[in-house]
Amino acid sequence: MRIHLHHVTHYQYDRVVTLGPQLVRLHPTPHCRSRISSYALTVQPPSHFINWQQDPLGNHLARLVFSQPMAQFSLSVDMDVELLSSNPFDFFLDPSADYFPFAYSARDAMALAPYLACSSAEDEAARLRAYLQPLGRAQRRTLDFLVALNQQVQRDIRYQLRFEAGVQTPLETLRQASGSCRDSAWLLVQLLRLSGLAARFVSGYLIDVDPKAGAAPADLDSSQLHAWCEVYLPGAGWIGLDATSGLLTGMGHIPLACALEPAAAAPVEGVSDRAEVQFSHRIELTLTH
Repeated sequence: MRIHLHHVTHYQYDRVVTLGPQLVRLHPTPHCRSRISSYALTVQPPSHFINWQQDPLGNHLARLVFSQPMAQFSLSVDMDVELLSSNPFDFFLDPSADYFPFAYSARDAMALAPYLACSSAEDEAARLRAYLQPLGRAQRRTLDFLVALNQQVQRDIRYQLRFEAGVQTPLETLRQASGSCRDSAWLLVQLLRLSGLAARFVSGYLIDVDPKAGAAPADLDSSQLHAWCEVYLPGAGWIGLDATSGLLTGMGHIPLACALEPAAAAPVEGVSDRAEVQFSHRIELTLTH
């Protein structure tokens, strides 16, 4: 399936402001499974300099520097995407990782150390460990454990749209039993790390596609910015888990940024003069041939 995605992000200020450098994370990551045949980022106002770079995790970043003050700022992404149907379980596990719990090799453990560090305070970590207890530590197939944990979070955390900035702490998400996709994803990251599995936070596009029928939805505007989690499995690499659906990531997931923590995966990051701002964004999809 070939789709053209058009995504506009717009900031309208109540006064003329000066923007500091802006980091834009709206380019698919190198490990994106979908084929990106064309990509363009258009920035308004035109009085800017753009520098494409990669961060330490390999994400593509556009760094914008503006030469003049402005009253509005917009970003427009246009890209042609070929969505490839695939079995999310079609990967090879190293025999050492067939059963959970398992230990990473010394080399992998050194490289994955930042993804294994739990950022929760001790009291929060204790609550998260208690949440993991029903799953037990008895040896079982690694994929069975991952599926069970992902589905447990999906069952226990009610999805809600949340427009406030930032991400809830995992403990807040558990206490409220609700959260946005980014809240559930961050909770799952911390649970995996406490289980001894390397995990990272991912932001990206989610295109609503029926993977069985391999067809686009009737409403071609059914795409959104989304967040999920990736876990590192020896032999397979980084495998996506979507705590909002309780499923492994599929053909409709297009990663834009992977990070150790959510703030480093924000689609747009930067500073400006103090002002009131109206924010809007829209994503449009068009079938192409």
